[in-house]
Amino acid sequence: MSVLARRPAWADVIAEHAYDAVLAQRVIGQLAAAEVSGLALCRLLERWARGEPEPATPGRRQAALRRAADRVETAMTGLEGPLGRYLLELEADQAEGRSWYGAPGAAELLEWEPILKRAGVHASAIRVAQTYLELAVFVRALQGLADTARIRASLDRSSLWAGLFDLRENLLGRTLEDLRALAA
Repeated sequence: MSVLARRPAWADVIAEHAYDAVLAQRVIGQLAAAEVSGLALCRLLERWARGEPEPATPGRRQAALRRAADRVETAMTGLEGPLGRYLLELEADQAEGRSWYGAPGAAELLEWEPILKRAGVHASAIRVAQTYLELAVFVRALQGLADTARIRASLDRSSLWAGLFDLRENLLGRTLEDLRALAA
């Protein structure tokens, strides 16, 4: 079974700018896996923020956080190599275009310590906050890229490169470390 039932609209932008179709498909597959698993982790945390005790016990909630973080970490780790090669292949004419990868919004800034305590989950509130923030921005950025594709707005190579470079720097550095710690 595929990660997504249909190809996400942002995948068209990645494929359109690729020189190597096989590499583009690897990047698309890993980005899709990261998007799905990242969204699942965010939704799990958001349920706890709303006070929904799902799963039903603190031990199961702790295990659910670990599994969700592990899934995202696995997808991100699988993205590192293909994305690095794609960025080299994409190398733009200009030094840098305008990034489509945005900054966090006010809705993504939450105080996670009381939420985690209420849920009975023992995890670093700082790591949870940083991870949630980066994943929420990542999912929103891919949605923005999909909107660009849907309305057939042009996105030049340098802007695509800038956004993917920001994605790599934000997610495959500190966020990946935080995910590994949450999954442990």
